Order: sequence, then structure tokens, then C-alpha cells
Amino acid sequence: MLEGWLAAGADPTQVTVIRPSGTEAAGGVRVLTSAPEDEVPALLLLGVKPQKLDEVAPVYARACDPFTVLISILAGTPQAALHERFPTCDTIVRAMPNTPVRLRKGVIGLYSDSADVRALGRIERLMGALGTVEWFDDEGMFDAVTALAGSGPAFLFRFIDALAAAGEAEGLSSDQALRLAVATIEGAAALAADASESPAALAEKVASPGGSTRKGLEVLDADDRLKTLMRETLEAAVKRNRELGKTPSAR
Repeated sequence: MLEGWLAAGADPTQVTVIRPSGTEAAGGVRVLTSAPEDEVPALLLLGVKPQKLDEVAPVYARACDPFTVLISILAGTPQAALHERFPTCDTIVRAMPNTPVRLRKGVIGLYSDSADVRALGRIERLMGALGTVEWFDDEGMFDAVTALAGSGPAFLFRFIDALAAAGEAEGLSSDQALRLAVATIEGAAALAADASESPAALAEKVASPGGSTRKGLEVLDADDRLKTLMRETLEAAVKRNRELGKTPSAR
């Protein structure tokens, strides 16, 4: 996210990264090993592992005032748990970005119960610099957002790997198969994003009757095997997110 913001023109002098390790961050921004005691952040992005929430919340809650906007990218951590641990923050936003934000081609799901239109507008502009922003009125949908958009790149990486492996099995070299698979996915995704037709309709345009593409689609479509596989994949991810949300302090 930081790399995406810097690429979009963010001022690195206005950003502080807090890392216990002290490891340098992108763009040469200031890195501290602990929260400064004499600074109140205008915006605090909470990006720790969910199971670390109760460890870090007391430290950073003390650094906030009512005007601090808190953004949480913690999977499975509901708004109520964040309000409980950061009682001084009037505006809290749950965000679920995915890894392509680094290239400013990400998807960022947002939810907030705040009525501060001005603050929410700031967050939308900030996240909009990283890709596609989608607001959700129902926090209950956030587990599905996390599974589809947040985890989705990992599922697609697996598909790319499998597509390349299948090409290799047909005689292509491993590096050629991988290059072709990556470029094919990139081009097809761009075409789907630009087209007025649905992906299903685009697939039909590629598949001529009795052709090789049609034969391949028949394998994917048999017994809805691909749709079933993806539904089961997302169901597993959603279930885990809901499990995490039930016991935020025990994750």
C-alpha cells in the first residue's frame, strides 16, 4: 500500500512506519520501532496480524484523539472490536486491500459506521489512488469481500501456476509455459475489464463450435466442476474469516 501511495505522489515526509524490527520502508519514509509519545496521528493504519490486536491496541489507542481516523486492514476483526479497543477514535474504517495495490491496480473494500462524510471522503480518495474502491453498507459482507478480493490473487496465482504446469505437460519448457500463462491471464483480465459483455460471453466468442477451445471448456464446464471448486474455495475462506471474527483476542 505504501509503495502504491508513494507512486501516486504521496509526500514521504508525512508518513511514519512503525516496525519493531526497524527495517527500512519504501521511499525512505521515517521508520520507528515504537509509537512516538508526543505525536497524534491524523490517520492511523493498523496493519498487524489479527492475533496481535490486543497486544498493540493499548499502545496506539493512547496516541489517538477524536480526530484521528483509524483504518484497519485486519481480516475478520469487526468494527465493534475496534471501537472497544480504540474508544477515542470517532471514525473507524475497515479496509480490505489486495496485493495488486502495489501497482495501483488493487481492489479495496471499505466499511464504516461513521457519519463523518468529510473523513470518509478523504479515505475514499486515499484508497482510490491504489485501485478500485467498493463501499459496503453491510459489515456482514466483509468476510465475502475478504475471501473474493483479498484472497483472490492467491487463488489466481494458483490457477496461473496450474495453467503453466499443464502447458509444460504438453511439451513447453517451464519458463515458456509460465511466461505464456502470465501474459495470457494479464491480457484476458484487461479484455474482461474493458468489455461490455460478461466473461461468460467472452468465453463463447473464443470457442468456435467443434474447436479446441470448446473441447477444453467442456472439461471445465462438466458438472459445473470449476464453479463448484471456486464456490468451495471461497466458502472455506469465508468460514475462516467468520471464525476469526468471533474471537478477535484469541486469534
